[in-house]
Amino acid sequence: MKTIETPVIKDLVLIGGGHSHVEVLKSFGMKPIPGVRLTVIARDVHTPYSGMLPGYVAGHYCFDEAHVDLRPLCQFASARLFHDRAIRIDTENKQVICANRPPVKYDLLSINIGSRPDINSVPGAAEFTTPVKPINRFVDHWHRMLERVLGQPGPHRIAVVGGGAAGVEILLAIQYRLEHELASKNRQSEQLEFHLVSKSSRVLPTFPVAVSKQFERILDKRGIHLHCGTEATQVSASLLKLSNGESISADEILWVTAASAPPWLKESNLAVDDEGFIAANDFLQSTSHADIFAAGDIVHVLDHPRSKAGVFAVRQGRPLSENLRRASLDRPLKSFVPQKTLLALISTGDKYAIASKSIWHFSGKNLWHWKDKIDRKWMQKYSKLPEMPGSQTPSFDRGLTDTETFKALSAPSMRCGGCGAKVGANVLSRVIAELKPISRDDILIDLHQPDDAAVVEVPAGKVMVHTVDYFRAFIDDPYLFGQIAANHCLSDIFAMGAEAQTALAIATIPFGIESKVEDTIRQLMAGAMLVLNDANAALVGGHTSEGAELALGFSVNGLVGRDQILRKNGMQADDVLILTKPLGTGTLLAADMQQKAKGRWIEAALNSMLLSNRGAAECLQAQGATACTDVTGFGLLGHLIEMTKPSAVDVEIDLQALPLIDGALQTVEMGILSSLQPENLRLQRAISNKTAAVSSPLYPLVFDPQTSGGLLASVPADGADDCLRELHKLGYKQAAIIGRVKDKDRVDEPITLLYF
Repeated sequence: MKTIETPVIKDLVLIGGGHSHVEVLKSFGMKPIPGVRLTVIARDVHTPYSGMLPGYVAGHYCFDEAHVDLRPLCQFASARLFHDRAIRIDTENKQVICANRPPVKYDLLSINIGSRPDINSVPGAAEFTTPVKPINRFVDHWHRMLERVLGQPGPHRIAVVGGGAAGVEILLAIQYRLEHELASKNRQSEQLEFHLVSKSSRVLPTFPVAVSKQFERILDKRGIHLHCGTEATQVSASLLKLSNGESISADEILWVTAASAPPWLKESNLAVDDEGFIAANDFLQSTSHADIFAAGDIVHVLDHPRSKAGVFAVRQGRPLSENLRRASLDRPLKSFVPQKTLLALISTGDKYAIASKSIWHFSGKNLWHWKDKIDRKWMQKYSKLPEMPGSQTPSFDRGLTDTETFKALSAPSMRCGGCGAKVGANVLSRVIAELKPISRDDILIDLHQPDDAAVVEVPAGKVMVHTVDYFRAFIDDPYLFGQIAANHCLSDIFAMGAEAQTALAIATIPFGIESKVEDTIRQLMAGAMLVLNDANAALVGGHTSEGAELALGFSVNGLVGRDQILRKNGMQADDVLILTKPLGTGTLLAADMQQKAKGRWIEAALNSMLLSNRGAAECLQAQGATACTDVTGFGLLGHLIEMTKPSAVDVEIDLQALPLIDGALQTVEMGILSSLQPENLRLQRAISNKTAAVSSPLYPLVFDPQTSGGLLASVPADGADDCLRELHKLGYKQAAIIGRVKDKDRVDEPITLLYF
């Protein structure tokens, strides 16, 4: 997460990570505008490049070669990445309503979400077919289809509905891949049966007749059953009925028909055309809302309508970026006229392509390699990002960017310290009024009463457990950070075998204009409240102040029976050691700061941090755990030492058994380590076989500091397997037995790391 010294004046929100928006991100990364904050709301962190989808399906590209990773691109652009799905726009209050998070406010909005085939007009299509768009959902289904075909001998029947370029390309790619995969396993490809249904009298009806004829010859040569001049009328399980009376039996039915728009665009009161696509002027600006822009398949430019082709979305990237920049600065917009014709390069699955432009068409293997070169060059623009010096003020085109104006608007005045640094009372009162902490009978004075402190009661037979933790944000999403911070701070309570009772918040909010500060607090506390309420911990108060970076922590109070306290000093010889969550958040977050972590790695790390330790603690306690702690900043080794010393035991850890977050081993091998790693490394004196252990690639991860890490517990050996099965059922899928406790036979070297 980059520290932004200039307060936020305007919020530019991008819905979708499509081809046009990746260019906007690259542009704003190269030339940021002080005071303008970018936020991307994306359903998928990895954006597939539609031009390479057939090649990916055919096996010519790996996943990373055919997908733009939005996370490092957003890091490059200093943009916040909110992994969620927009479901409506509240144009009156200027906020995006999302499926799984609080509304996201905007000053300017851009929409680039693509389109999807219309599956609602044919009975059964929505239930029994797979649309090729959204592409990421299709890719997931394709992997399952490939696994099923390769894993189940016998006939496999695949039908594609839609005879345009996309339908033809995807079917030829699927056929090529499946036949070659089966051939590699010495299985007969004749067990595969393919059908293509085209509503038009020929395939590729928008292309010259000669191009259609050439593809029809290719389809016929490859044994694909072609059904032209007919359309699907009904779909049921494994059966496709056509308007000409035919029925096709199919195990898989893929839908690649004409594009449609999601209904929420019209429901958001945006001007749309007859098919629901956003109506826009020559500036790619909504005709009904001047603060909303759109590009790609989802837009209908009234004066220059074009087909729904990826090349137009790619070409709209620069003019969209230019006009978003101009709109941010209240400058006149520039009109954009797209090309009238396009060069289409359509692949046939087998590294062969046919090119078509206007009345001209060519074909050959060289054309596929040319297409491959063009596609790879486009991808590299957004995957190989230049190093941007963090301390250098970016230069601007003075004909466009009024830097002085923004500096004058956003220049921070001298900020007070002490109580003068508190967030304003009006802002706090509005946010607090919206918070709804859970109600508990043992809280006598709570958050919503005007007293100086909360008053809570200690139930009879219980003792109090206190803890506090606080750290600065490592992600740009305050809602997500609020959840993780609350989880992390509650973890010490759960590790002691206690239930959470109350929490006091300590927050630092970057200074800025009142509306932006208020929105940050609202998002932050909405995330925290989600976790606190789920843990039955009542938020009873807190303190906020201004600062350079967003930070959050909690002082948490818990309750536990005196004889039920779980401590670090109870390890017994022959106990088994269980770790409930995988390791790797330290190295992955460090890599994320350097834009060297893949988006899916960080998503895996965030999902791990969002997983509460509450259920694991209850499981471990029920299974008779003898000692427990949570693995956080000192790393696995540091917390092991905290357990072994007071327990007067030794332990053996099987390095090969350590559960890891996806990508952690790769970032460690790149030499990317947390800034706390050198401090934790000093604890290696406790390792009895350090010389041998160092040779393991897993060795650095025992020192990796964890944020909202898992629980480390010693459990009697006879119940360890049952405990592990129960943890897996509860959602701790990577919980693992990582070692065992031994009688103490050393004083200074109590820990052995086994590596085979």
